[in-house]
Amino acid sequence: MIAALRAELRKVATTRSWWLLALVMGAYMLTMAVIMAGSFILAMRQAEEAGQPADISGGLGGDGAAVLDATTVATSVYTLAVALGYIFPAILGALAVTTEFRHRTITPTLLAEPRRGLVLGAKLVAVIPFAIVVALAGVVGTVVGGAVTLALFDEPTLLGDPEIQGVIGRQVLALVLWALVGVGFGSVLTNQVAAIVVLLAFTQFVEPLLRILLAQFEATEAASKFLPGAAGEAIAGSSLYVSSGLAALLEVWQGALVLLAYAVVLVLIGRVTTFRRDIG
Repeated sequence: MIAALRAELRKVATTRSWWLLALVMGAYMLTMAVIMAGSFILAMRQAEEAGQPADISGGLGGDGAAVLDATTVATSVYTLAVALGYIFPAILGALAVTTEFRHRTITPTLLAEPRRGLVLGAKLVAVIPFAIVVALAGVVGTVVGGAVTLALFDEPTLLGDPEIQGVIGRQVLALVLWALVGVGFGSVLTNQVAAIVVLLAFTQFVEPLLRILLAQFEATEAASKFLPGAAGEAIAGSSLYVSSGLAALLEVWQGALVLLAYAVVLVLIGRVTTFRRDIG
């Protein structure tokens, strides 16, 4: 196991994907945090001038949409990394598997270590330190962009609030778990381009639409909590979706178990399908 783990660590470390994903995620989340914080502040100022309370949805969300205040704005902005940026660690995890199939290095990998379950396990463990770097880049970008924007408009950043600190810190765990989900997904769909396209389509379009749709009906509202994106947000303990009144979240530990379950199930599927077949 140690030899396989060292090999997998070297494979990820010698590629540019992990630090490029970290840079792009950091820049993207910083930009999104500035935009969202600025839009919330503008909405609050307009509501104050009109003498009316403003909710975070601008009147477009459900009946449970939170009224815009310092805490709601801070939690909504600071959790953008886990609400919007989880695609980056997911892609990192997928690349840990699909890159080997794309460049056909999977054959010598399995010749050197024929125990395929062990190879998959090593990939899961090896991706974790790099996923932490990507996650930290996204969370730091979100917090810096949000806090600086709030401060510039003389709004409280609430960075000294222990509850806000917990919400920020737990995002790292959620994003690392997303990298494990990515490894599992890459083991099922080994075509690199297809894996990235499907991940992008699902995380950026399919799941957000599903969450909005499921939240419209009482019979399906509870099911939306178990979607992977919602589970990741549950680990943080808050999100823009929740503040908008579109959905509720599971408990922190439940979200962690659900997201981990997605990773485990995908890895098991990959083990009994892709990694069971002859690979040449």
